[in-house]
Amino acid sequence: MTKTRLGRTELPEDRPFLILEAGVNHEGSLATALEMIDAAAEAGADAIKFQSYKAQTLACRESPAYWDRSKEPAHSQFELFQRYDVFDDDHYRALAERCVERNIVFCSTPFDDHFVHVLEPLMPFFKVASADITNFLLLETIAGMGKPVLLSTGASYLSEVDEAVRFLRGHGVSEIALLHCVLEYPTAPEHANLRTIPYLGKVFPECLVGYSDHVPPHHGCQALLTAWMLGARILEKHFTLDKSLPGNDHYHAMDPEDVRTFLAHQKEAAKLLGSAAATCLPCEAPAREHARRSLVASRDIPQGEVITRDALTAKRPGGGIGPNYLLSVMGRRALRDIPADSVLRWTDLR
Repeated sequence: MTKTRLGRTELPEDRPFLILEAGVNHEGSLATALEMIDAAAEAGADAIKFQSYKAQTLACRESPAYWDRSKEPAHSQFELFQRYDVFDDDHYRALAERCVERNIVFCSTPFDDHFVHVLEPLMPFFKVASADITNFLLLETIAGMGKPVLLSTGASYLSEVDEAVRFLRGHGVSEIALLHCVLEYPTAPEHANLRTIPYLGKVFPECLVGYSDHVPPHHGCQALLTAWMLGARILEKHFTLDKSLPGNDHYHAMDPEDVRTFLAHQKEAAKLLGSAAATCLPCEAPAREHARRSLVASRDIPQGEVITRDALTAKRPGGGIGPNYLLSVMGRRALRDIPADSVLRWTDLR
């Protein structure tokens, strides 16, 4: 892979840029959120992302739930969001400072104009949630910040993705990454539809392509690994310190051990993938020399005899005249007596 930058953020060459979506899995505790940053950095993630919103500006009081109610019992979106909207501006500044200390990229998805302005000096790029892909009011404010935009495409028609990309470009955003996403919590493996990743790259060749995953963690590594192998340069996955905690985003999240497992699998896969260049590798030199065939005398060839087809066969090892030079050998004369079963050399001929 070639070096790629997203604004001032350089993406790795041989692995995906991994964003751990902490969301609101801190349960409103700043201490937990800081611990999540530490754990994400130690596990090897490139970035950790939170969510910045207030229920009052995000959802109507009677907005219905659309998630698995057996995992998250909240009856309305407002009820759920109000439970976790306790962080204020200073909390996000504290989280960003901790990320600088731990050498991990900080970001948070803003859900209103206020948080766009609060987060702008703290982040190298903006992330837009799938549900806001048609929220041009918010997109206009984000575009005005002059930073790259990561745009999740869950529950969207291709025409809506195209409209959002055109809108952002028309408002000055020059760098856009599209993250394939299935807006189903959790996403059944058979619904992941990962072939969308190369398709998005084909339709939007000017955009980086990534994947935001909601497949449960027992399939998570496989989904993320497959997404990367299909061309996703950026991966996003929900993150928690404890998958057994109740709530909407814990049970389908990765914990620190899952992150380490995935990165180990990805590193092994990168070794297997190697380079796209079709060339002979140094490790193949012994096989090239000994397993290939050379032209060999099928009978005794006396000095001065004109070499004919019936006097030749092809046998291992290589290192002599290759069988691909058969026509160049036929018609030449032997400079010496060539015993049967001898490998022919150019010095044997004139």
